Amino acid sequence: MSIQPLPIFERDSDSKYRTLETDAEAYAKLKPPTSIVVRGGRMKWIAEYPYEGGAKPGCGSKLIARTHRGTEMVEMLTTVCSNSGCSKSVSRQEVLEYIENSGGRDYPFHNDGHIVRIATAEDVAQWNATQSQAAALAPSVKEVLTASGLPLKFIAVEPLFGGESLTIFYLSEERIDFRELLKTLAARFSTRIELRQVGARDEARLVADYEKCGQHCCCKNFLKVLKPVSMKSAKLQKATLDPMKISGRCGRLMCCLRYEDETYETLAKRMPKVKARVETPDGFGVVLESRILVQLALVRLESNGHEFAYPVEDVRVVPKPDAGPDAGPDAGKPAQ
Repeated sequence: MSIQPLPIFERDSDSKYRTLETDAEAYAKLKPPTSIVVRGGRMKWIAEYPYEGGAKPGCGSKLIARTHRGTEMVEMLTTVCSNSGCSKSVSRQEVLEYIENSGGRDYPFHNDGHIVRIATAEDVAQWNATQSQAAALAPSVKEVLTASGLPLKFIAVEPLFGGESLTIFYLSEERIDFRELLKTLAARFSTRIELRQVGARDEARLVADYEKCGQHCCCKNFLKVLKPVSMKSAKLQKATLDPMKISGRCGRLMCCLRYEDETYETLAKRMPKVKARVETPDGFGVVLESRILVQLALVRLESNGHEFAYPVEDVRVVPKPDAGPDAGPDAGKPAQ
C-alpha cells in the first residue's frame, strides 16, 4: 500500500502559506559572524579574533586560529556580531563588562590574532596526535629538568598545534637562571622552548580534576584570575578551621570562600556577638552561638537556664550598665 501525501502537509511545506520559519530557513538567513570569542591553551585563556570566512560556526566549534603564541586549535564560545542573528551572540559591551567583573586588567584576554578556518577532520586528527605527543613528552621533559639540578618542579608540557614552540610549566619558590637549561631542551626537542613559572593554584588548574564538592575545580573550569583568599573569610564562613576541610586541591584556601564573602559580612553585622546579654520574647539571656546564614541566635535564658534559638529580629542587645551618652545611637536597638 503506497502512502498518499495529504494536501494539508503539502501546503505546510510551502513557505508561502506558513508564518513560522523552519530551522533550516532561519539558519539560511543568518550572516557569518565578523568576530568570534574563543578559548584555548592549557591555561584556558580567552580571545576575540576577527573572522572573514563564509561559514557560520556555532558555539563549541573547533577552529584553527593564529594566536599570540602560534597556530592553535581553539574552541568557539560565542559570536560578537550584531547581525549574526544567533541567540548565543553577545554584544562587545557585554564582553567588556564580563572581563571587568572577572578580573579587569588581570583577565587573560587577547585580540592579537585571527581565525584561519573551521577545523577539518584532518585538523582534529592532528590535534589528537599532538595531545598524545604531549603525554609522551612529559617523562622526557621531567627527566631533563631533574638532571639539571635546578630547584624546580615539573608540572605540565604543552606543544602547539602548529609545532612552533613547546611550553613547559614548572613550579619554583625562587628565581632561576635557566639559560643553559633552555639550550639543552631546545637541542633535545628541536623546537623553541618556553619555560613558564606558575604558582600552586595554577598547578591545580593544569593537573587537577574534581574538588571535594563533586564539581570540577573552579580554577580549571571557569576562574581566570586566581586572587588570594584570606583566613578572615574562612573564620567567618566555616565552623571549623581544619586545613583538610577549608583547603583545595592546591593546598591553599578554597577559592569559593571568596564567592559569598560579601554576603557573609553583611549578614554577620546583623547578628549579636557571642556572650552578649540580650532581650528575647521569653526574657533576658546570654548569646551562646550565632548562625549567620539562617540568622538565628542561640540564647540561654537567665530565668530557667533553657536554651532557645531566636530569629535575629526577635533579639535586642542590652547595653552594658556603664554605657552612657557615648554608647552610640544604636545602643539598645535590636541587632540588625
